Amino acid sequence: MSSSSQVLSSQVWPAGISRGADGVVRVRDHDLRDLAGQFGTPVYVLDEVDFRARLTAWRDAFDQASGGTARVFYAGKAFLCTEVARWLRDAGVGLDVCTGGELEVAVRAGLDMSQVLMHGNNKSPAELAAAVGHGVGAIVVDSFEEIVRLAAIAEAAQVVQPVLVRVTVGVEAHTHEYIATAHEDQKFGFSLTGGLAMEAVRRILRLPALRLLGLHSHIGSQIFTTSGFEVAAHRITELLAQVSRELDATCEVVDLGGGMGIAYTELDAPQELQVVADRLLEIVRDECHAQGVPVPTVWVEPGRAIAGPPTMTVYEVGTVKPVELEDGTTRRYISVDGGMSDNIRPSLYGADYTCALVSRFSDAEDVSSRVVGKHCETGDVVVRSAMLPGDLTPGDLVAVAATGAYGRSMASNYNHVPRPPVVAVSEGTARVIVRRETVDDLLALDVT
Repeated sequence: MSSSSQVLSSQVWPAGISRGADGVVRVRDHDLRDLAGQFGTPVYVLDEVDFRARLTAWRDAFDQASGGTARVFYAGKAFLCTEVARWLRDAGVGLDVCTGGELEVAVRAGLDMSQVLMHGNNKSPAELAAAVGHGVGAIVVDSFEEIVRLAAIAEAAQVVQPVLVRVTVGVEAHTHEYIATAHEDQKFGFSLTGGLAMEAVRRILRLPALRLLGLHSHIGSQIFTTSGFEVAAHRITELLAQVSRELDATCEVVDLGGGMGIAYTELDAPQELQVVADRLLEIVRDECHAQGVPVPTVWVEPGRAIAGPPTMTVYEVGTVKPVELEDGTTRRYISVDGGMSDNIRPSLYGADYTCALVSRFSDAEDVSSRVVGKHCETGDVVVRSAMLPGDLTPGDLVAVAATGAYGRSMASNYNHVPRPPVVAVSEGTARVIVRRETVDDLLALDVT
């Protein structure tokens, strides 16, 4: 094949992907043309074997790094459905939820609720009551109002609710500003500045219906180095020492959040998982020894790193339109049958993706292309800059890699477009785990 776009990098695409001599791409030996024909397009195709293997790998890496004390909670916001929640149970991985809806998925899946962690900067009284009622393992408190609200709910339920304090550590993660979450000027957590985090701890310790379990920090998403975690751990352990010294209290847990990046293109270079686990545990141990405080149990919350790579979105090409640019060059606009309703990230903050022709062989040279969606927005872009075979034509199938994190979970019905299904594939099996929405689904909420 002369078209370099037809080479599928193992760094970017699902582990079970292959391209045959006929140019057709398969996942776990499932022909994508057959999957598109059976389930329609667009369709999220999830390599179940890869997803499950990533859950196990995260669990094992942190077990090895910590001697079996660390805990992994999958961040459900990346992608969550009832079947995925069952995979967590099978793998011995906990679940991090941040809304009542995500909590109900855990309930429906029959999870051990002590293995569920609840986040959110503005949890409603109903959400807090549900979390307490279901016996979630810990609630991450995010405001002074929430401390009072949660204490009253726990007292009424006659339980003592374990909590973590979300601390804003002032770390500028090297990522997009919309997904950097530990700098001072943002909505999450209690700032170290002005002693707000310390005051949150102090108030919790005065409330018998709450039990201070530990501290939480999340510095952002799509991060490729551990340097930001090192700074965050240093500041968190300083707070641990202050709590111990001034309040004679011990924090059992430090939750470092998630945020480790994945490869959306061949230019991305995520670190090897065991290296990340070893380094994060080493950072916490070193900082605690330096501060003279006991080393707490470490929790982490991977989401994108598990859900992202195993899934791709398969589209059908609808139109191919050459556009003359001001510099005299030509760019092809490839319009597909989805777009910003099934993957908002390129439009929201310019996220880059890798795509490929997956339904046939092509010996045509690659041509500068832009893959765009069907929505009535100029910004409806799927892949801003792609090199695709010059003979691409309507009816061809194009796949976009690494869409498992936030593709389906952030999907919308913009322009009244139904959301695509999620099809999980393994050897010999392809099954729907989230069905395609229909127009009837969309109109079911209309009052007539």
